[in-house]
Amino acid sequence: MILYPAIDLKDGQAVRLVHGDMDRSTVFNDDPAAQARSFVAAGCQWLHLVDLNGAFAGAPVNAAPVEAILEACNVPAQLGGGIRDMATIENWLDKGLARVILGTVAVENPDLVRQAAKAFPGQVAVGIDARNGRVATKGWAEETDVLVTDLAKSFEDDGVAAIIYTDINRDGAMGGPNIAATADLARAVQIPVIASGGVSSLDDLIALRDTGVIEGAISGRALYDGALDLAAALTTLSR
Repeated sequence: MILYPAIDLKDGQAVRLVHGDMDRSTVFNDDPAAQARSFVAAGCQWLHLVDLNGAFAGAPVNAAPVEAILEACNVPAQLGGGIRDMATIENWLDKGLARVILGTVAVENPDLVRQAAKAFPGQVAVGIDARNGRVATKGWAEETDVLVTDLAKSFEDDGVAAIIYTDINRDGAMGGPNIAATADLARAVQIPVIASGGVSSLDDLIALRDTGVIEGAISGRALYDGALDLAAALTTLSR
């Protein structure tokens, strides 16, 4: 199982939110590229980046720190937040991003996801963020009636590289991930599923891995707070 250290970008800084609330942010590093380098030095295989301002604006806002991270690091990175048209997708991939994450448009314009996945095989993931099993969009600010499993299944045959499933109620709260819901989703679809939200300890990672169906896990706050040691976690997951 791949562990993705998360760098969430707000106003050019690396932050973490609680339950996706932009008014409840903690700045962990004002140099996101330096933070990325430290994760790479610890041995990570991937980086997970989120343009939080972009998710609300509907277009990239933190492009400069993302570009700085891409220039500073030699591991693949995936990015979500504000990517809602083909031109933006192409632009990011041209700049060296390994994978784009499409969230809001997966609900509002699913044909764009299908078109992008076909045009860029292996480089398009779907971000599904949910409260109580229902999808939220626009930086988690708007809730829909769309069920997580229904949305995931709708892309089953379209070449989507991964589904990143975030339980918003767990995100940034250090309370542990929703293992059961994530595993249920992974069993319901053939697309690889990456767990996000609440991953706060080595035990959480082991529990996710031991489901046997979850391909990856994203962790942010626990790495910044020191509750999870990245190097130790990577060693454990490689066994």
